[in-house]
Amino acid sequence: MQTYGYVRVSSVDQNEDRQLAAMNEIGVCETHLFAEKQSGKDFQRPEYQKLVSGLQPGDLLYIKSIDRLGRNYREIQDQWRFITKDIGADIAVLDLPLLDTRQGKDLMGTFIADLVLQILSFVAQSERENIIKRQAEGIAAAKAKGVRFGRPAIARPDGFGGLVQRWERKEVILPEVLALCNMSETTFYRRLREYRIASKK
Repeated sequence: MQTYGYVRVSSVDQNEDRQLAAMNEIGVCETHLFAEKQSGKDFQRPEYQKLVSGLQPGDLLYIKSIDRLGRNYREIQDQWRFITKDIGADIAVLDLPLLDTRQGKDLMGTFIADLVLQILSFVAQSERENIIKRQAEGIAAAKAKGVRFGRPAIARPDGFGGLVQRWERKEVILPEVLALCNMSETTFYRRLREYRIASKK
């Protein structure tokens, strides 16, 4: 039997130290520890896939909490069944000892664990949906106040019209124009359309 640990945070600015400390405390060796900074919306995560591909019957996987496994209600249950039933490995959730497939393997124990898993995976997905909703509401409120998102717009440089005329007369080639304007080709053509529309007014 091999013991593994899986650690996940959703973004690069989040800290996984608390999860790593928990894994170290229970003795998960570094070579069997899989950690990544990935969203929990699905299970297409490189380290998770590497972990699961190496699990064998009788192995034990530790996670700190159920939302570290994922935040999709149905997929959490599918992955749980895949690991415990199809592979035959065990899972132990450190924050909730009731979710430890090594314990209560009788009918009642399995029923209770499955019920708790369903509730917690539902809560995990609900929290993810609430996060997305709050983000959307925050972005909408910021836009209403005039906050701009994305890269700052690149304005047309002084003398843009004269440069366009020289380009149209083939006195300069496009790469030179792009370098002088400090623009990508896509941005240049967008500013060119805007310039021509403004010139007609």
